[in-house]
Amino acid sequence: MSTSLYDATVGPFRQILGATANVLEKGRAHCEASGIPLDDVVQMRLIDDMAPFQFQIVSTAHHSLGALKGVEAGVFTPPSPAGEDYAGLHNLIEQALEGLDDFTPERVNAFEGKPLEFRLGSNAIPFQGEKFLLGFSLPNFMFHATTAYDMLRIKGAPLGKRDFLNLF
Repeated sequence: MSTSLYDATVGPFRQILGATANVLEKGRAHCEASGIPLDDVVQMRLIDDMAPFQFQIVSTAHHSLGALKGVEAGVFTPPSPAGEDYAGLHNLIEQALEGLDDFTPERVNAFEGKPLEFRLGSNAIPFQGEKFLLGFSLPNFMFHATTAYDMLRIKGAPLGKRDFLNLF
């Protein structure tokens, strides 16, 4: 059995973006019921040298829909600084999930072998589409989604593995 690039990327993107949207909703409800200001969550960090919750959510969207758009354009750059509040971050995840509908199997599978550059400041790192998506963006996507989940757990949100897996 062979797995297409579409199945290996868009499937997990859909699953975890959907989970992240649900986790954000449960986190919001918990914070509101517990008197935890949502602005505190947006700016929270696990440790001082780690990016805040806001960045984790922005990066989850950026390494899914943004990665597909980057491969198509031939260039991927880090996300722009965001000023979204909690509701705006939730909306960003919903938009990324909806944006995946534009990427058909034929469109994504055509990214195999497509050259692209990851540009970070003055550095340009060359990739091929499938290696970028599977070896760079997908791991980053999972990392940032997991980190956001963990941050909400630290705040006491009643979340479990099933919420993250979004299968049941």
